[in-house]
Amino acid sequence: MASMSEFGNNLYSGKTSFPFVGRRRLWFIIAIVLVAGAALVPVFRPIQFSIEFTGGSQFTVVAPESTDQALATDAVRSVAPEATTKVVIVGGADIRVQTDQMSAEETQQVAGALADAYTVEADSVTSSFIGPAWGENVTRQSLWGLAIFLALTFLILAIYFRTWKMSAAAIIGLLDVLVITVGVYALAGFEISPAAVIGFLTILAYSLYDTTVVFDKIRENTTEDGENSSRTFGESVNLAVNQTLIRSINTSVVAALPVGAILFIGAFWLGAETLTDISLSIFVGIIVATYSTLFVAAPLYSLFREKEPLIAERDARILDARSRATIGA
Repeated sequence: MASMSEFGNNLYSGKTSFPFVGRRRLWFIIAIVLVAGAALVPVFRPIQFSIEFTGGSQFTVVAPESTDQALATDAVRSVAPEATTKVVIVGGADIRVQTDQMSAEETQQVAGALADAYTVEADSVTSSFIGPAWGENVTRQSLWGLAIFLALTFLILAIYFRTWKMSAAAIIGLLDVLVITVGVYALAGFEISPAAVIGFLTILAYSLYDTTVVFDKIRENTTEDGENSSRTFGESVNLAVNQTLIRSINTSVVAALPVGAILFIGAFWLGAETLTDISLSIFVGIIVATYSTLFVAAPLYSLFREKEPLIAERDARILDARSRATIGA
């Protein structure tokens, strides 16, 4: 514990420092590779959207004696040979079958075929239908929610920090988190459902919180430095990130552990798909959000500001003074 406390003190005082700003070119290259890789995932493994987005028919066989998924596929094909069928086991005991949109007559026939295939009573097979218009409305509302969130985030941060450059860096960091999280989600083969969308918006809020804390420390350092500071602007930003590093790691660990537990319980124990959908997006998002704040948003803000005439002039004076001191020594 003492060594950890000393490590944290050294980070805060600047005795120990990770080059978040100094090696930003490397971090940006890594970020670009990760984003490009995440964006290419759907090319090789298309993103799967839940029935709430695509529309279609859904059947649930309650407590069948067998959970053989092939029985459900054959039952659906016996009625609608061309129908796309997705079969999953829910809670380890029930069978859920999702298909393309079907007519009322086809729905009744498929329900009967499933009851026969699994040797259950007819009332043990429930059916529901989600029309394409409802799915389109869910998609539209989700996209509107994301757009409004990003717009309000940009505006509020610009007002709070009194510079649009912090807002721009934060928004780019949020987009980085969103793209990578969705890429990992698609790579894992999970469907994007309304629960997953809620998870995505939740991790964007978490990323925003983490970024705001770090940026607040950056503003404090760069404001207090003044003209007589011995640090360049980039060094002050880097110090602020190091000073909040332990807090960022601790917060991420504390947040990720319970979400990871929910993910494990939902996916491997209860078979609760809603829990799995939302917990996976939040779990991945927490990790990516921490990385994005430290390695993308903060160094990017420094890059945006360093070219400003007053900052560039002050940095040049500091570097020149150091050079003179070195030569004099």
